[in-house]
Amino acid sequence: MKKSVLHTADSRGHANHGWLNAYHSFSFASWYNPDRVQFGMLRVLNDDTVAAGMGFGTHPHDNMEIITIPLEGDLAHKDSMGNAATIKTGDVQVMSAGTGIQHSEFNPNADQQTKLFQIWLFPKYRNVEPRYQQITLDVTEQKNNFAQILSPNPDDAGVWIHQDAWFYLSDFDADFSKKLALQKEGNGFYIMTIEGEIEVNGEQLSKRDALGIWDTPEIDIKATTAAKFLVMEIPMEQ
Repeated sequence: MKKSVLHTADSRGHANHGWLNAYHSFSFASWYNPDRVQFGMLRVLNDDTVAAGMGFGTHPHDNMEIITIPLEGDLAHKDSMGNAATIKTGDVQVMSAGTGIQHSEFNPNADQQTKLFQIWLFPKYRNVEPRYQQITLDVTEQKNNFAQILSPNPDDAGVWIHQDAWFYLSDFDADFSKKLALQKEGNGFYIMTIEGEIEVNGEQLSKRDALGIWDTPEIDIKATTAAKFLVMEIPMEQ
């Protein structure tokens, strides 16, 4: 029997710090919900808006796979591995924090806010050597398709991480539908609507609603309006 959990947009944690307006799908910082700590190996899904010229000062991470997907504007990154880069809308960035890194992120634009998803997954292996990767996606591949942007395999499309997870970005026309099968038995799906409205296995999702589904080999997604969304296939157990 299919199992699922619906996380509506208005059920998320919310913290507006002025320079940062953040919505948390899972317990984070001062927001704690015992029923919303993680979905399988997915620990954090933050929907952040960073004000012009503002950002996160240098801070540490370890033993976490950190994925950043800009949705609007740019994000400048510096880290203790010597990387200094700016990611833009249409890019995806990953860091394997492993044995430990420090990094900072800020909006380099004086006249434009930056919107992004930051996602943390527990890694398959602890204390790996830290690594950084960013790529620019071909957004045309997302039209009426599940465009793979992340996998466990360095030779596959998208970036790679130390976990048996696969991420897809999609941009569906209204009334278009398509099925997506699991890559690995025992994994689950977590779907976040970015824009528009979709139906996932009959469950209606509006902008920033999310649905977790497990114990099912595939999902069927139909766009009820023109819609953009993120699909994450996540290990449910380590």
